[in-house]
Amino acid sequence: MKLVIAEKPSVAMALAKVVGARERKDGYVEGKEYLISWCVGHLVAFCDASEYDERYKKWRYEDLPIIPEEWKRKVLDGTKKQFQILKKLMNSKEVDEVICATDAGREGELIFRLVYEQAGCKKPVKRLWISSMEERAIKEGFASLKDGSCYEDLYQSALCRAKADWLVGINASRLFSVLYNQNLKVGRVQTPTLAMIVDRNQKVKEFVKEKYYVAHLTFGEFDAVSEHFQKKEEADQVAADCSERMCQVEKEDVQTKTVRAPKLYDLTSLQRDANRIFGYTAQQTLDSVQEMYEKKLVTYPRTDSQYLTDEMGNSTKQLIQLLLSRMPFAEGIAYEPDISKVLNSKKVSDHHAIIPTSEVEKADLQKLKEKERNILYLISARVLTATADPYIYETHKCQLTCNFHTFYFNARKTKQEGFQAIEKKLKQFLGVREPEQEAEYDLYLGRNIGPCSTSVSENFTQPPRQYTEDTLLAAMERAGNEELTEDTEKKGLGTPATRAGIIEKLIQSGFVKREKKNLVPTDAGNVLVTVLPDEIKSPKMTAEWEMALNHIAQGTETAEHFLNGITDMMGGLISRYHSISEEESSRFPGTARGEVIGKCPVCGSDVREGKKNYYCTGQECRFSLWKDDHFLASQGKKMDKATAKKFLKKGKVHYKDLVSKRTGKSYEATVEMVVDSEGKAQFNLHFPQR
Repeated sequence: MKLVIAEKPSVAMALAKVVGARERKDGYVEGKEYLISWCVGHLVAFCDASEYDERYKKWRYEDLPIIPEEWKRKVLDGTKKQFQILKKLMNSKEVDEVICATDAGREGELIFRLVYEQAGCKKPVKRLWISSMEERAIKEGFASLKDGSCYEDLYQSALCRAKADWLVGINASRLFSVLYNQNLKVGRVQTPTLAMIVDRNQKVKEFVKEKYYVAHLTFGEFDAVSEHFQKKEEADQVAADCSERMCQVEKEDVQTKTVRAPKLYDLTSLQRDANRIFGYTAQQTLDSVQEMYEKKLVTYPRTDSQYLTDEMGNSTKQLIQLLLSRMPFAEGIAYEPDISKVLNSKKVSDHHAIIPTSEVEKADLQKLKEKERNILYLISARVLTATADPYIYETHKCQLTCNFHTFYFNARKTKQEGFQAIEKKLKQFLGVREPEQEAEYDLYLGRNIGPCSTSVSENFTQPPRQYTEDTLLAAMERAGNEELTEDTEKKGLGTPATRAGIIEKLIQSGFVKREKKNLVPTDAGNVLVTVLPDEIKSPKMTAEWEMALNHIAQGTETAEHFLNGITDMMGGLISRYHSISEEESSRFPGTARGEVIGKCPVCGSDVREGKKNYYCTGQECRFSLWKDDHFLASQGKKMDKATAKKFLKKGKVHYKDLVSKRTGKSYEATVEMVVDSEGKAQFNLHFPQR
């Protein structure tokens, strides 16, 4: 018998259907050849510092740095039941092989390996590595299983990531919390991201806008402008000199420009477009595309590749024909796709770009949630635009003279619409307004135009813009690149899979807030970045760490070398920051964090009370219990502090007085909390057996 372990119950059910396992058991599904079970995100995590030694329960400078000689792990409180099920199955005499079917990536590998090792399992391991939940892809994956040892370097990379986050999070957070008498959350990736937001906000604040005036020369839709004038009188004089006069085109610089079709979507570029077009947060986009992946409608979302493998040429042609006939925005689109543009096996590592699957043909698109449907349209349109012709246009930079005054006019002329024709069809279908472009206008050298009208406009220089999730994701992706050498493999801050969670964590922790689409730092965020040293908040250093983790996964760098660098840095940091002045220590007025109410069922970190939720303080963990939880509200209950404590301690709450909306009668039931791998809490009702 073979035991297959997936990352989520929904994925396990999809796998079970394909391999013919249909008999439901407690925590797994049984078939003739396979047992299918699942994790619920992370079941095993590193112990907190306080679990190594009693003295670490109190945060003191004298105990730093805390560097475990032997890393201790524990089963998380909220997932003990499922762990025991997996442990029993792994060590069952009936099981002769374990198949790792967690998400095909760094974190998925870590989730499985920690459970496998904690359970003391010694059975041989095979790895299922798939990029789609389609039946065909699952069957192909089971037919081409690899030995688990092939992914040892990937596991070491994941383990190093977790240890590095622990070392930085525990030591830096304790150090600066003790110095400033505040509970300050310092993270390996979170803090440099906050520093970028703070830096941009400071530039906006320091910007001093300057007023200037421009004289305009207009004829029909034609609008030429003068140079900038500091005094309105000067612009008025130019306008008066040229009013109702003819002008002549004296110079015309014509250039032909080609805009290549965009690449296919990786997760970050999809999140950016969804934020820019629909205003979706990065987390909302990730959640939606993950749900569609589990519904078999799109391929694996947590990818950093924008290409497909060379052997996917024929299937991509078939997919394009399907999308042209199936997608409502594609009506009337006719073009000859160039598949070669999107094929490059050398640029595909763990997973190829995000594309729809053939399951789209059978799906009822109107039954999808609005966010899912919109994002599916984006992904589908990108397959078409990525294989379309380039957009080719002429730019006309013209200099005109009117009564001895000079004006300037820019125009463009489309020579080939290419992929932009498809983009326009999508935006028209979605009701998205196109940004204004330069006028399409024919001008010829020596041509006389007029008589022209004139006017004067008052203008101001523009400050840099605050980060939106679109622009912040782009900045995180290339963070530190300008300081790295040309031949360095660039990875930026975090990974496509973690960037959304980092942004949400900064908001939950009270260091960043949303103002419409903008992300701006709070007072606490500004002060935190001010007091932290450069090595903690440096995007360059964090980008280098991410590259090192990638090199460990490739087997070109050792885990020991990487972790030695982290521990050396922590030791140096603590020796330098041994004390601060009384004035310096009072820089955080009114920024005390909420009360600790329990331990996180996902990562074991403290859960604190916030304004709207009870949130995990763990590094990159997104677990939270919302005070306005809709499920409890539908049952006439609230997620108050006492209830949240019960869920965190026992994973369930027993009620004797739940009221049925259908019958109006009170009944007895237990509400069980189930936490998925994304840290999202869901609740199930269980009625007592009569």
